[in-house]
Amino acid sequence: MLDLRSLDIRQGSFRLRADFRVAPGAKVAVLGPSGAGKSTLLSVIAGFFPAQGGSVLWQGQPLEGLAPGRRPVAMLFQDGNLFPHLDIARNVALGLTPARRLTPAQRDRVAQALARVGLAGFGPRRPAELSGGQQSRAALARILVQERPLLLLDEPFAALGPALRAEMLDLVAALVEETGATLLMVSHAPEDARRIAGEIVLVEGGTAHPPAPARALLDNPPEALRRYLGD
Repeated sequence: MLDLRSLDIRQGSFRLRADFRVAPGAKVAVLGPSGAGKSTLLSVIAGFFPAQGGSVLWQGQPLEGLAPGRRPVAMLFQDGNLFPHLDIARNVALGLTPARRLTPAQRDRVAQALARVGLAGFGPRRPAELSGGQQSRAALARILVQERPLLLLDEPFAALGPALRAEMLDLVAALVEETGATLLMVSHAPEDARRIAGEIVLVEGGTAHPPAPARALLDNPPEALRRYLGD
C-alpha cells in the first residue's frame, strides 16, 4: 500500500498537501489543471524532489532518505528518456544495470520485455528508427524489466494521437494486471482516466484529494472537477 501521510510539498510560493492511501494493485489517474502539482506529486513519491514535511510510505515502510533507484518505484516520463546513441536493447537494459555487459539472464529479461510490448526483434535498432508509438513501447519495456511494484506515469503518451494513445493505455492496463503493480498516472484527458483507471486523485487548489471512484466522479463531478473539465 502507498501511504502519503500529511505530505507537505513546497517550492517557492507553490504548496501542495496530500494525505491519503492507495490500495495495492489500484489503477489511479491523477487529474488536475496545469501547474496544480500533479507531476511534482509523482516526483516526491519517486524521490526526485523532497517534501517539506510528512511521509511517503510503501507497505508501512518510510521511503524518506532512499535514493530514487532504491525505492520500489518505476517512473515513465513524458519524453520516454531513450538515449539516441544506444540501440533499443541497451536502452531497455538500463532499467536493469548501467553496465555495458549483460549476463545471459539479463539479456533474456530484455528480450522478454521487448516481446511483451510488441517489439520482438527490434533490439538492434536505434530510437530514431522507431515510430513515436514504438519508442513509447520501448520506454515501457525498460520500466517492465525493473519489476517494481509501484508504477508512476507522467503523461508519457501525451504526444501520441488518440488511437495510439488508447492502444498504449490498454497495454499498460494489461501489464499492470499481469504484474499486480500499483499504478498512478498523470493525465490531462478525462477519457484516459475512464479507459484505464478505477480511481481518480484530483489535484486542485493546493490539495491532492484522496482517491475516489473514477466513473462516479466523472459522471457526477464535484465543483472542483467541473471547473477543471470546463463544464
